[in-house]
Amino acid sequence: MQETIAIVFDFDDTLAPDTTSGFLDWIGIGDVEAFWADEVAPLVRDGWDPVPAYMYAMVEAGRTGRCRPITRQALAEWGALAPLHTGVPGLFERLRTAVHAENPRVALEFYVISSGIGDVLRATSIAGDFTAIWSSEFHFGADGAACFPRRVVSFTDKTRYLFHVQKGLIGPEADANPFAVNRRVAPDKLRVPLSHMIFVGDGYTDIPCFSLLEQQGGTPIAVYDPQRRDKWRRAFDFVREGRVRTLHSANYDPGSDLSNSLDMAVSAIAGDLRQHAG
Repeated sequence: MQETIAIVFDFDDTLAPDTTSGFLDWIGIGDVEAFWADEVAPLVRDGWDPVPAYMYAMVEAGRTGRCRPITRQALAEWGALAPLHTGVPGLFERLRTAVHAENPRVALEFYVISSGIGDVLRATSIAGDFTAIWSSEFHFGADGAACFPRRVVSFTDKTRYLFHVQKGLIGPEADANPFAVNRRVAPDKLRVPLSHMIFVGDGYTDIPCFSLLEQQGGTPIAVYDPQRRDKWRRAFDFVREGRVRTLHSANYDPGSDLSNSLDMAVSAIAGDLRQHAG
């Protein structure tokens, strides 16, 4: 049995306030709520998937001069400034320490699977804590401005990357071979079984990951932003519909319910691995 545990996070509204909306405000889009309501929502009603819809609307805003140019540099500059939820910066080392205390043979890895923009997420202060970040990506034209979606991560796309973690398909070579994830791998050769994964997310795009781990013995955890009461009903629906069994405020401070739940989850899996190792 493999001795690796993976905690996989969504990013926006899970580890941080919505970095895409924050970028839009920072880049000068004006009324960000109006952008989502008047420019993205009509595309979705017309049959667009929500993620390419918002990416297209951003490209159009930059192309038509309604905001500063959307460049890789601008996205990275915002990522370095983007705020995180309370307690996040110290979370990773605390959980590594908890796992080591329970079972020194176990490695704990962290991943991000997000519908947000990769150039933002890779520039955040915590990017170095993740083994891999899978996210939506822009293609940039000769003038350096975003001109087309290069990768879209949405809904069931997210489960694809859980299987990347499961099979150890990580890094540039794996990213350049998208069909490798479909290959059959014997159960005893899986790098991280789904039962050794924890997925933390907040939104509708996370439901397929919640459901997959719930079915396969993993640990899905839903979080909500206590400052966004408008989203509380959605968060509770995840519990009521049986998508998850655990729902917490996105407070990662030591001693918070969420921090304690993550600590208990990784410690329990590490303990199980020690017992199976005999």
